Amino acid sequence: MPMPHFHRDQIPPQPMAAETPAQLDFSALEEMNEAGERRFVAALTRALASDKGEDAQRHLAAGRPIYYGDDRFKDAVVKEYPDGRRQVVTFEGEAEVVIRDL
Repeated sequence: MPMPHFHRDQIPPQPMAAETPAQLDFSALEEMNEAGERRFVAALTRALASDKGEDAQRHLAAGRPIYYGDDRFKDAVVKEYPDGRRQVVTFEGEAEVVIRDL
């Protein structure tokens, strides 16, 4: 299924059934006007609310780790590996720093 491409302030009023946050074109944000940004954020919010984790599961099944936020860890994220291991990590510049294993 081709990924939709949203540009500038042309965000659809409702997300498509298969739309996920990864399919929204974040590169267009810099060129959007304020109204376009509001529509984009609304589309992103709807996509996040309906997300069931299929993209994350595909990444894990393909052997790639995923990252996600957890309110217990301020200024850090959880990195989950395909084998189920999890770590709390942060970033210093472009370097990933492991804080601890979970």
